[in-house]
Amino acid sequence: MISNAPSLDLVEFIETKILPKYAEFDRAHNLEHVTRVIRRSLDLVKITGADINMVYTIAAYHDVGMSGPRAIHHMTGGKILAADARLKKWFSSEQIKIMKEAIEDHRASASRAPRSLYGKIIAEADRDIDVDTVIRRTIQYGLSNYPELDKEGHWNRFMEHMNSKYSTNGYIRLWLPKSPNEQKLNELRNLIANPPQLRECFDLIFAEETLVS
Repeated sequence: MISNAPSLDLVEFIETKILPKYAEFDRAHNLEHVTRVIRRSLDLVKITGADINMVYTIAAYHDVGMSGPRAIHHMTGGKILAADARLKKWFSSEQIKIMKEAIEDHRASASRAPRSLYGKIIAEADRDIDVDTVIRRTIQYGLSNYPELDKEGHWNRFMEHMNSKYSTNGYIRLWLPKSPNEQKLNELRNLIANPPQLRECFDLIFAEETLVS
């Protein structure tokens, strides 16, 4: 029988020792983001039959590598999880290896499919392919990491990112067929193909984000 919730003692450990680390990261990789990824990961357990404790832990650790260089955060995160001896209370060495590889494989820019079902779950859950969320996170990342840019500079960086990642020619890949992200990605691609409408969305969210930054 598949459990419908992670172990309570594991949840307590994650919530007190791991999730607070996300307060140190930029607003595109903060506690709100990891909470969404955890929630979506647990939803995918229902349709995949994966081990819920493994899925929950992978989701919780997936961006802890943001404590180092962003470009290799997936590799750093995998190493952090594998080196955390506290996880041996809940998982075997083989399970920890699978979880490490899942974190390494979660990046949207990965050129190959994740090595396991667990890698596919976290890659899918991390996509955040909600139009408003994608636009907001991209703006948040730009404001946090390129404070020297003016609004037009942020717009140009934003468009470059949208086209390179999410457009029909972008690098993003979905690894679970008929996932909720499929329809959302099509909606986003239609918006990217309409720059004036996308600019309206950008202007609105940019104004909100610069009011609170």
